[in-house]
Amino acid sequence: MLKDADHSYFADVYIVCGYTDLRFGIDSLAAIIERRFHMNLFVPNTLFLFCGRSSTKIKGLLWEGDGFLLLYKRVESGHFTWPRSSNDLRSLSAEQFQWLMQGFAIDPVIHDITPDNST
Repeated sequence: MLKDADHSYFADVYIVCGYTDLRFGIDSLAAIIERRFHMNLFVPNTLFLFCGRSSTKIKGLLWEGDGFLLLYKRVESGHFTWPRSSNDLRSLSAEQFQWLMQGFAIDPVIHDITPDNST
C-alpha cells in the first residue's frame, strides 16, 4: 500500500527522525507526536512514519477522521534510508515520500558548492 500510495491522498506526511521503539502501539506513537512535537494528531489523512533500529521496518500512524489506522511494513530485501542524526519531526514532499518508499535517501547526497577563486 505505502509503496504505491498516491501522496495526494495524504493531507501531510511526517517522519519522526532517529529511532522509535516499534513495539509501541497506537497510543504510545500518538503520545510521541503530541508530547514531543506538540502536533495535532486529528487532522484527517495525516500520516506519521516511524522507524526502529532495524531499517527494514517502519510503522505508520494515520488518522482517518473516525479512528487511527496503524500500518506496519517490513521489506524482505533492502532497507529504508532513514535520517538518524536528529530527533526532529520532518514534513515530506510528494517526491521525498516516493523516494523513501523506494529505498532512496530523502535528502540529496550531492550538494552544490562554490569553489574558492584560484589564482
